[in-house]
Amino acid sequence: MVKWSDFERAAIQDIFSKIDYDVVGRAAFSRCLIVYPWTQRYFGSFGNLYNAAAITSNPKVAAHGKVIMAGLEKALTNMDDIKTTYKDLSVLHSEKLQVDPDNFNLLGDCLTIVVAGQMGAAFTPEVQGAFQKFLAVVVASLRKQYY
Repeated sequence: MVKWSDFERAAIQDIFSKIDYDVVGRAAFSRCLIVYPWTQRYFGSFGNLYNAAAITSNPKVAAHGKVIMAGLEKALTNMDDIKTTYKDLSVLHSEKLQVDPDNFNLLGDCLTIVVAGQMGAAFTPEVQGAFQKFLAVVVASLRKQYY
């Protein structure tokens, strides 16, 4: 079980209250597919992912960005038991989709960059630390089924 300080809880809640899920989800997922092109192999049904312009304008990429943000919303509302909350997602990604679990870290890094860009000066080192702790718990929960 993860221990969250009052500051961490407040900072994470504040981040999610200030960001536009549609914009951040699409931008972070697009960035991941562009910067780490090997992650595209799991999204063959998304159609044209041949270049950055195609990826950023792809409606399926945008839709999956929303799915990612909805998943993070579930973690946000269940911060005291993210592992149980993500149990089914972990099974799906490991057993059915067979996603390389390292990709979750890559997406988390892209998400951090996009959130930092959205929040500007409000994304202080302390806030970033809380956000990255949250993402680390999410990633660990998604990886749980792999072990």
